[in-house]
Amino acid sequence: MSAAASPKLKVRGKAPAKAKRTPAIDIEIQSPLWDQQPAAEQAVREAVAAAAALSTSGGEVSILLTDDSAVRVLNRDWRGIDKPTNVLSFPAPATMAKGAAGILGDIVIAYETLTRECADEDRDFLHHLAHLTVHGYLHLVGYDHQDDAQADEMEALESRIMTRMQLPDPCLDRSREQSGA
Repeated sequence: MSAAASPKLKVRGKAPAKAKRTPAIDIEIQSPLWDQQPAAEQAVREAVAAAAALSTSGGEVSILLTDDSAVRVLNRDWRGIDKPTNVLSFPAPATMAKGAAGILGDIVIAYETLTRECADEDRDFLHHLAHLTVHGYLHLVGYDHQDDAQADEMEALESRIMTRMQLPDPCLDRSREQSGA
């Protein structure tokens, strides 16, 4: 009888790790601008899967791919900042996030701001989209950057996730820009 077929067989050493599950991902494309990037949806799915592999297990996340005008309204109404931004995260209340099948929250990404940042910073659109998705996802699972220690921890995890995805490390690129390298 094989080890897999024998429920009573105990293997010495470490206990088997719980399998990480990618959260259920619901993507809504609200702006036709996103039609210019047919691989965007796949890039978002891969970024969520990579972030989840290092930070959580299971759950559900909703992602809205929209435009600057929609993000501006959300940013104004929820954060009191009357301008668009690249990504917004809305973590679910703790009561909704409990358990493996809990709702993690929503991520909203603005097409024009993302495109502008890519042009200004000479970044690849899909790489930057993946980074913003990872950044937004980490906010959903409790990471923040309100102070230097939090920012360092969050950026280190973002770097690790992007590297595991075999994409450029946006934090390393930013460090080079700030140092003039």
